Amino acid sequence: MPENRTHDRGPRRRTVVTAGALTLTALAAARPAQAATAAGPESGAAGARPPARAAGPRRGDWHRYVQAPASTTVRPVRITESTGDVSDPEALLRPGGGRTVLRRPQPKAAPRWPEGTTAEASSAHAPNNGNDGNHRTYDAANAIDGDPETFWNDDTERGFPDVLTLTVPAPIELSGITVVSNADGVPTAFTVEAGRRGGGWETVGTVADNDVVQCAVPFSRTVTTDRLRLTVTAAQDTGKGVFTRVNEVWPEAVEPAAPPSVTVDFGKVVVGHPDIRFTGASANSPGVRLAFSETREFLTDRSDFTRSDQAGGTGRGTDQFAVPAAGAHWKDTKGFQRDGKVFADGLHGFRYLRITLDALASDAPVAQPWGRVDIDSVSLDFTAYLGTPSTYRGWFLCSEDDLNRFWYGASYTNELVTDTFRRDDVDPRNAWSDTLEGKLVLHDGAKRDRDPYVGDLAVSARTLYLTHDDTAAAARNVLVDLADHQRSDGWIPPASISGYTLPLFDYPLWWVTCGWDYVLYTGDRAYASRTYPNLVKVLDTWYPSVTDSAGLLSKGLNDTGGYGDYAFLGRTGRVTYYNVLYVQALNDAARLADWLGHGADADRWRERADTVAEAVNAHLWDASAGAYLDSGTGAVRHAQDGNALAVVAGVAGADRAASALAHLDATTRRPYGNAFMDNDTLFADASQRVYAFTSYPEIVARFLSGRADSALDQIRRTYDWMDRHDPGITNWEGIGPGGSLYEGAYTSMAHGWSTGVLPALTHQLLGASPLSPGYATWEVRPHPGDVAWAQGELPTPHGGLGVEWTQTGGEFSLTVRVPARTRGSVALPTGGRDVVVRAGGRLLWDGKRGHVKGVSGGDGRVTVSDVGPGKHTFAVSLRQK
Repeated sequence: MPENRTHDRGPRRRTVVTAGALTLTALAAARPAQAATAAGPESGAAGARPPARAAGPRRGDWHRYVQAPASTTVRPVRITESTGDVSDPEALLRPGGGRTVLRRPQPKAAPRWPEGTTAEASSAHAPNNGNDGNHRTYDAANAIDGDPETFWNDDTERGFPDVLTLTVPAPIELSGITVVSNADGVPTAFTVEAGRRGGGWETVGTVADNDVVQCAVPFSRTVTTDRLRLTVTAAQDTGKGVFTRVNEVWPEAVEPAAPPSVTVDFGKVVVGHPDIRFTGASANSPGVRLAFSETREFLTDRSDFTRSDQAGGTGRGTDQFAVPAAGAHWKDTKGFQRDGKVFADGLHGFRYLRITLDALASDAPVAQPWGRVDIDSVSLDFTAYLGTPSTYRGWFLCSEDDLNRFWYGASYTNELVTDTFRRDDVDPRNAWSDTLEGKLVLHDGAKRDRDPYVGDLAVSARTLYLTHDDTAAAARNVLVDLADHQRSDGWIPPASISGYTLPLFDYPLWWVTCGWDYVLYTGDRAYASRTYPNLVKVLDTWYPSVTDSAGLLSKGLNDTGGYGDYAFLGRTGRVTYYNVLYVQALNDAARLADWLGHGADADRWRERADTVAEAVNAHLWDASAGAYLDSGTGAVRHAQDGNALAVVAGVAGADRAASALAHLDATTRRPYGNAFMDNDTLFADASQRVYAFTSYPEIVARFLSGRADSALDQIRRTYDWMDRHDPGITNWEGIGPGGSLYEGAYTSMAHGWSTGVLPALTHQLLGASPLSPGYATWEVRPHPGDVAWAQGELPTPHGGLGVEWTQTGGEFSLTVRVPARTRGSVALPTGGRDVVVRAGGRLLWDGKRGHVKGVSGGDGRVTVSDVGPGKHTFAVSLRQK
């Protein structure tokens, strides 16, 4: 389970409303004066926490929830740990107010085995080519070659135990050994045996629960032997698999001398280039190694993830620098310091930074692992979008402190991934593209993979449009670029990774619906016209090529069996998620076609959407479970993605929507959200894994089907878990069993696709949404649940659309501020009660019928149509008998 955050927070408060009443409060100023709250601890500076307030949130007081740093120079907020010979570590927090000194004596040479010693292993990973083109081997001999940069890597396909056997030319005395491993291949449990004279083996050492890379194993007595056997029975799970990487075995038990290190905490996940001011150093070019992590759980002597891990591991999981004797002001940028040695990755997303006086053996003599280093300060050059209170063009506030924190935590998460596409910062797996270089984009994660995936935009772009819509180009740039790389058969790539060739089955559909979203929020007709031919081609050429006789998409047709999806799930055939997403994409495309005047295309796509929806209901509904099957082939299971999108896309009628959501409640509910599968037939622990990406449509489905309380419950469980656990504030890529990081250290803890709480609270709880491009028409349809009041503003091309509502006792009040050149409708909740609706004292609804044109009732709402520019206040109260 992730470690609890180290800071304290006031008691969590939630106002519960048992009936609805109304005491109308005037809508707060659309944007309170920036100068009043832009400074001080509530401004969102790194590490600052909103103070606990007994009275809860105050109306209009949303600035205190903003999380971004106050400027692009971000400093750590605390020292969490220091090891070894370090003086005044706290000086790192006081630039110019002292210096932190790290000292380390020159280490003794490592013990060596006698000449002629050989090594064999029960298994070894196949050799490959490193990022530098050199052929690398992982055989047993690497464990005794004296080079700590090479290692024996067991064959992960075989599993444990794995055995490493050393044979010495003549018997030697041994009082112990030392096993030196890679940080991403630490053997956690192993035994050591010495060969007996005449044959057989004697156990001389047993290790359990090891977590260090230099593990000394003293024997209970000195033995004389010519053979030694190391049997590994367990290793750390790195998130990429479980394997052993033994770099060296020494013929002595050498206890590690802790190298001097200081760990600083920036208070929350940040992203950019670390900046360190060294005031001096010893004359031997002492090295420093920087390890980064989003969580303390996975902060070791190497980073939780570096891009070089995906490109050959040049830096061995850390960024290196050799400090000159005169000192230096070093900004961590990608590349080698000198002579092809001392490598740094550059930009990082992290919360914790460990600075260690150390150096890789391969970096000698440019950098040495000993000496003295003097440091004045540590900071970060923040590269992502800086979302200070003055930059917010849309905002949200409600009576519940936690929901406000979740909204602004999601906004900050999304700001971290709104960044410029740069060659040195993006995923190294052939993701760089000259057509994106220098453009603002929405990456998928701050730490990784740092590539703009269109599926992520389905959530992160909506978050962007509702907070900082002046940067909508970050979504447009990605959508246009992917359209420009459309394949000749109509398929659209998911991202630039692998040279725009990564085969995903669902992401071309997300490109369609994300394109409609972009037009809906911005009204950009030029974009719609430019990409319309691509839209036609993907819907009328590629997807028909993977459609079966029933009219359903079927993965496997047209050589798509090896295609993946958002989670690279091994499902084939008729998959509900693909097909209900297809329905959504077809209907979105039809809306766009209507807007551009292509009525025939719109009619054809709507007709096809109806056909697919009917086929889904005919072939993929499981009446025994009361939910949609994940797939029509293979083991029986029911997935969150397909069932939730079936409701959102309108495939499920009211009865099936209620049944499907009830099934998810009964089978996937976890303390940390709702799992994305109801059993483990797809892979182990699938029923324990939570994706906020697929939880977002389920939350929306619950709101849309009149289940606001269950939607809010799911929000609270999912986002409270992430908010309360390290690193806090930001939204995780995925949550695993027991609330863990679902892919260990590899997990991205600030991922744009997980920010769906923000559009859900704005569009569903507050209730305001665009209905036609550029908010020319809109709808306000609140789903209050047990929240006492909410207010906010949505940025539109015509100005802010402001909404405020309050419910107390048996009344409900709503005020809407409508920008010029827009019109919309207001759907007021009645809770199924007999109510009267008034606007400014004028009777609109008497409980039976409307008294003004455009006012109607039904489905637990009174709807007021054709609401034009200006301020409008509506009051709903119980009708007097």
